[in-house]
Amino acid sequence: MGSVRLHPTRKTLFLDYRVGGKRQREYTSLPDTPGNRAKLQRELTKIAAGKPDSIISPAVAVAGEARPAQPSPVTDEASPTLEAFAAQRLLEHAVEWRRSHLHTIRCTLSGHLVPAFGAQQVTTITREDVLQFRTALAQKPGRRPGSRLSNKRINAVMAVLKQMLDEAALRYKFVSPAQGIKRLKLRRTDVQPFSLQEVQLLLRTVRSDYRDYLLVRCFTGMRSGEVDGLQWKYVDFERRQILIRETRVLGEDEYTKTDSSQRHIQMSTPVFEALQRQEAVTRQLSKYVFCNREGNPIDNKNFVERVWNPLLRHLGLALRRPYQMRHTAATLWLGAGENPEWVARQLGHATTEMLFKVYSRYVPNLTRQDGSAFDRLVQSNLDQSF
Repeated sequence: MGSVRLHPTRKTLFLDYRVGGKRQREYTSLPDTPGNRAKLQRELTKIAAGKPDSIISPAVAVAGEARPAQPSPVTDEASPTLEAFAAQRLLEHAVEWRRSHLHTIRCTLSGHLVPAFGAQQVTTITREDVLQFRTALAQKPGRRPGSRLSNKRINAVMAVLKQMLDEAALRYKFVSPAQGIKRLKLRRTDVQPFSLQEVQLLLRTVRSDYRDYLLVRCFTGMRSGEVDGLQWKYVDFERRQILIRETRVLGEDEYTKTDSSQRHIQMSTPVFEALQRQEAVTRQLSKYVFCNREGNPIDNKNFVERVWNPLLRHLGLALRRPYQMRHTAATLWLGAGENPEWVARQLGHATTEMLFKVYSRYVPNLTRQDGSAFDRLVQSNLDQSF
């Protein structure tokens, strides 16, 4: 009929029996107590009679009928450990994944998933295991002293785990324990663009060798990797365009973040003049537009620690990531009345949805279009005789 057994590593009970000549194992989260053993022994009796209860989670075929499917596994054949399966999956997808994505996956595996599940067979990971793992992630320290991992980071780790379990479920014929587990809600974060007056203050104060670098970032909306990896062959002075074709990631140049990121940025007059000044300084030194004395592209971490943060502190401005210069360009363009579709193309967005979701509240402050125009229209044209 089968037996009630104790899992050697998890120290929980599971059923081991055969149906139709095939070996089945059903794993539970029940600790090893006489009462739980008796409960599972009764379940074995009901399984043999073709009338199982729902105290066991996996989907198993019994007496020709399918038991209700639950997002937990059944082990009826040998399966790899999560660490082995992850290594196999990396090899299979290395040809299609970006180098930066591979790096992210490897860091997630080594930092979180392998320590938690590495030695465990993928078919033995339960929904309870996954939820307990997510709870444990929320207790891990974050980057800032005294902080915890953010929901965004937890969701990213869980996404990697879910993708692996979903794929393993297809290969080894079990129901993924990550099925139906929702992402944690994220708090909406406000962008912190600089006003035009603050941009002028930054440009007047920053050391001279970084002045044109800041100007180009604030008035083109390029991402950090795009501007740091910008090469002279992608600067078209004749058409006044910057061609975004590559980005700098982990010390190497590679394809842009998305296909829509491949774009032409129109140079405004200040940008055109800044790049002309920069050409006289670095064109003969390096293939990169912005570089150090050795001709190597600007290192973002070094820039933040030695130039950016000290500059903001000196000016009494709130500390923020250099990425906010991209938001600055977006809000200035929109505030100047540029067509949102044109702005979206300059930023490398596929649609204008992001513009209205992220930047719309800044536009009235810049254009003074805060409803007063409508009020004047009504006041001057509405018949007041009623």
